[in-house]
Amino acid sequence: MSRPTEHTPTPRDGAAAAVVREDESARPRDLRFVNRIYRMRTLGLGLGFLCVASVFRLHNQSWLTWGLLVAYAFLWPPLARLVAMRSVTPLRAELRHLALDSALGGVWIALMQFNLLPSVLLMTMLSVDKVAVGGVRFALRTNVGMLAACAIASAILGFSVDIATPMSVIAACIPFLVAYPLAISHVTYGLANRIGQQNRVLAGLSNTDHLTGLANRRQGFAAADHALALHRRTGVAAVLVVLDIDQFKAVNDRYGHPAGDEILRQLANTLRRCSRTTDTPVRHAGDEFLLVLPHTDLNGAAEMSRRIRALLAELTFLQAPGLQCTISLGAAEAHREMADVEDWIQQADAALYRAKEGGRDRLVCAPSIDTFDRRDTAPDATGGGSPDARLDKRPVAA
Repeated sequence: MSRPTEHTPTPRDGAAAAVVREDESARPRDLRFVNRIYRMRTLGLGLGFLCVASVFRLHNQSWLTWGLLVAYAFLWPPLARLVAMRSVTPLRAELRHLALDSALGGVWIALMQFNLLPSVLLMTMLSVDKVAVGGVRFALRTNVGMLAACAIASAILGFSVDIATPMSVIAACIPFLVAYPLAISHVTYGLANRIGQQNRVLAGLSNTDHLTGLANRRQGFAAADHALALHRRTGVAAVLVVLDIDQFKAVNDRYGHPAGDEILRQLANTLRRCSRTTDTPVRHAGDEFLLVLPHTDLNGAAEMSRRIRALLAELTFLQAPGLQCTISLGAAEAHREMADVEDWIQQADAALYRAKEGGRDRLVCAPSIDTFDRRDTAPDATGGGSPDARLDKRPVAA
């Protein structure tokens, strides 16, 4: 007995597997497409039946032709849906069915002996739904099949032509003429609305950090650029704060990255709680965050820092029990000499570096270094503070 050989995967096998995975991921979307076409086909063939039947009645068609028309109008839609739903590639199967619809439409036009209104109506509606599904190129390809099938069927029938459209046929065509375009418009509107919603979601995702839900770097830079431009135009105060988690690498090493992610999310929630609607908390990179604070001076930034650190001190972390999360912050107030947002961030980042040098868990402001530890409260607008406040001011070298 021969020993079965073991199959060695090849690059072609990998490509085939990738195609299968892609088809599987797209299958739910394709099945929705099949169901949408099923509803449109059921409506279109039901209304089209009235048009074709009104002409068949004039020409006294055979029972066989009537039977084919009834089967096509009422049995084909569920059969086409069943075949497409069970297909490995539902989208391709449904596109083949749509091409077949156009070809059979050509046959019905020949059987109606080119009766003018129903023939033009049938050809137009078959073209409209192909454009809606696959664009003009798909419509042109299927129309070629329609014309070929019409020519062949007409040749078999002896090129019989009767274009006169009596009032009974016109009346039978009116429901199709009115209802089917409205149905296509409704479907198109629904798709456009869904696309609009998806675009809004994508726009939000492109501006949002996926872990914390805060504005991402790009959105943060845009907010900072707007605040800096507003300051240059009107002179209104604005502060940019750079902050990060103290000893975050050590926390990750000790508790693991899931605990680190939990801390980042909790910090993000705290920043949101302490922010006004005009403020923009940003995840800049890793454990580094930005706060863009328009209409705020350094005193306001210091007060916000105090609230943030006080809330963080109350937090507990399920994946890091016993951890006391602290942050260091550097703040810089906007001034006209700043070249751009990068310059603003560099000044705040330099202040953050001094905060870490000074022992962490504090805010340092530039260009004068104002340090507040956890025991401090923010100074008031005059530079003073509450009786238990300790304010340490040292000038920063230019």
